[in-house]
Amino acid sequence: MPFGQVVVGPPGSGKTTYCWGAYQFLTASGRKVAVVNLDPANDHIPYPCAINIADLITLEDTMNDLKLGPNGGIMFCVEYLLKNMDWLLEKLDELKDHYIIFDFPGQVELFTHHNAVKEILGILEKHEYRLVAAHLVDAHYCTDPAKYISVLLLSLKTMVQLELPHVNILSKVDLIESYGKLRFNLQYYTDVMDLSYLLESLNDDAFGSKFKKLNEALCDLIEDFALVGFYTLCVEDKTSMTKIQQVIDKAGGFVFGGLTEGNESIMTTAMQAGYHEDVTDVQERWMDNDVVDDNNS
Repeated sequence: MPFGQVVVGPPGSGKTTYCWGAYQFLTASGRKVAVVNLDPANDHIPYPCAINIADLITLEDTMNDLKLGPNGGIMFCVEYLLKNMDWLLEKLDELKDHYIIFDFPGQVELFTHHNAVKEILGILEKHEYRLVAAHLVDAHYCTDPAKYISVLLLSLKTMVQLELPHVNILSKVDLIESYGKLRFNLQYYTDVMDLSYLLESLNDDAFGSKFKKLNEALCDLIEDFALVGFYTLCVEDKTSMTKIQQVIDKAGGFVFGGLTEGNESIMTTAMQAGYHEDVTDVQERWMDNDVVDDNNS
């Protein structure tokens, strides 16, 4: 039974960097790993690419032949892959003993309402692939209430659309305050606590004040589902990467059915770990704690 993770998220969230980091980390842990690039716009691939969608169809040819823009071209390429799944399955058969990391495009419509990716994943599941969605979003969005609400909605819709075991990740946490300071402790954002505190900021904004009822409805929607929470990640930090892989392995059942020689210590730790992350150490390491308003968190 092949195991793997589906790496998704908006452009700039660090998906390809994460795939390269996860490949290095898991390989060093003794796991046989293969990375599959399914992003036709990914021209600079840092990791050893076991399967590349460019061998099936290229974005440049698609745009030139069909007179499409980049977004339309990527969506056509993914639809073309869906119609030619035999090509992908045949190549995956050669990697049956590998743990697979799928690097997907960043167009969010592919994971919110377009069905091509969902159908691709459904076919892989029918071939007994046990997959986990690793959904990356840039951590600095937490510094802007409107962007944070948008990220919550995006994460929620992706979870509902893909119907996979799902791990939401705030990537680049070491740069979280590069665009501003957080209004509350980091735990507030990772645990998605009472969003009414953010409503005040949204309604005070010159633009957001025009949509007070909409802001309230969106916050209520997110809280009613009560599905979204985040883990933090700094790819270059070994401890951070270890925690993320533990969570992903537990979410996908790899700890129960994929124990392999060379990674017993990771698996044992993952089986003992819970799903709740204490981000106090993350905040102390990467953030300026003097500006956080502890009274409001």
